[in-house]
Amino acid sequence: MEIRYIASSDDRTAISRIYEESWKHAYKGIVPQDYLDAIPVGLWAKCFDDPGVYTLICIENGKIIGTSSFSKSRSAKYPDSGEVISIYFLPEFIGRGYGSKLMGSVMDELNKLGFKEVFLWTLEDNDRAKHFYESNGFSCNRDYQDITIGGKKLREVRYTYRFVEDPIMQADDFCEDVHDPCLRFQR
Repeated sequence: MEIRYIASSDDRTAISRIYEESWKHAYKGIVPQDYLDAIPVGLWAKCFDDPGVYTLICIENGKIIGTSSFSKSRSAKYPDSGEVISIYFLPEFIGRGYGSKLMGSVMDELNKLGFKEVFLWTLEDNDRAKHFYESNGFSCNRDYQDITIGGKKLREVRYTYRFVEDPIMQADDFCEDVHDPCLRFQR
């Protein structure tokens, strides 16, 4: 398995197909079926090159099987946060551990970008996704937004993740004025 940034030579339509198939699989029974059935091929193909948006892809045996896009928060309400915009896999690769590996890579990149907090939105009725995010260290909070997809009113809930600072660095910062080395690391 390989996880890397999307390259200019990567087939955007193939990556969009991951979104399309994942939507049809994950949102069945949540989003109206006629809407899912009408998703056009390549709907998301142009989104992968939006300025300020980063996209990682997951490759297995030479095939792109998953993707995740992330950025600085797109919402003025959370200006200092990073945002996981999406994480999707071809249905046959869901539940096999690839998602956690890709999410780990995304979080590493967001941490390198200097974000202390990361958030994402997920449909309130998508229990599988909520479980996945919780198992990867995210917590649901009270923020939500109501949206409409295919004529159906749905609610998205916000999940957040806070990076833990290095405890040794915190102890050094906390004790920088203490000159007795025996006291430096006592709390």
